[in-house]
Amino acid sequence: MTKTRHQPIDAALVPRFAGHSTFMRLPAVDSAAGLDIALVGIPWDGGTTNRAGARHGPREVRNQSSLMRRANHQTGIAPYDIASVADVGDLAVQPIDLMSALRQIEEGIAAICAQGARPLSVGGDHLTTLPVLRAISKALGEPLGLVQFDAHSDTNDSYFGDNPYTHGTPFRRAIEEGILDPARIVQIGIRGSVYAADEHRWAKDQGIRIVYIEEFSERGPAEIMAEVHAIIGAGPAYVTFDIDSIDPSMAPGTGTPEIGGLTTREAQTMLRLLSGLNIVGADVVEVAPPFDLGGMTALAGATMMFELLCVMAEGGGQSVASA
Repeated sequence: MTKTRHQPIDAALVPRFAGHSTFMRLPAVDSAAGLDIALVGIPWDGGTTNRAGARHGPREVRNQSSLMRRANHQTGIAPYDIASVADVGDLAVQPIDLMSALRQIEEGIAAICAQGARPLSVGGDHLTTLPVLRAISKALGEPLGLVQFDAHSDTNDSYFGDNPYTHGTPFRRAIEEGILDPARIVQIGIRGSVYAADEHRWAKDQGIRIVYIEEFSERGPAEIMAEVHAIIGAGPAYVTFDIDSIDPSMAPGTGTPEIGGLTTREAQTMLRLLSGLNIVGADVVEVAPPFDLGGMTALAGATMMFELLCVMAEGGGQSVASA
């Protein structure tokens, strides 16, 4: 079947501030049928433990994504010429009941997977990644590897008593459920004060490779990403980009900012170096517009989304409907 290569609206013909707001100014479609990559919003932040607001992230990232053009100036990748990509809208996630919301997200991503498309989503807080991983892992019938750009490990056990589902726990739950292979997880940019000196002990005991920001600063993007390739290998992998991995001087609009983070240029460099991995899905999370300044965090989110789109389009990736 010949797939439609959807193209963004040309900003030289229709100004960026005009027309419907969609991811990358691509067509809005009703389903993922016929797509290689489905751009989808997950406007939900019911797992947030402090500053809420990431539920508004997808809308503002859409607005700022109007600044993205057709090709990557550094890699030369023109994603819309090599993959069928469109905006499939937002998942309908109710904001009141957490467990119902997680089911809705999983069902929405499962529908995208069943149609053969790989999801590239914008959250939402980081708990949105858990049901996405559930859907993709079930579709493939195997656990996934994970490349995580973040200030926080998000492998804590519980918050506020015995509550196991927050944006600080998704990857602990994912490992316990068998949907992530901890030996194929790399977390990059981890930093900041912690609740206890041994807070990351559980993660390390599972085999997660944690790259603290100090190690990253010493070794640099190329060396770190070469190690990522060695750890992830050829198996299916998911990429999650928490906007708080970027220093808050460049991305202040997030729920849990941590100073001393990545620069936007370092983040772009590392995302480009994902090329060659078998990426079956990806996301950008924790963009919280109520705390943003001049849309700069949403712009960073849209830019990282475009970088992820380029490597996903270039690599092809394993079909999530293959199982």
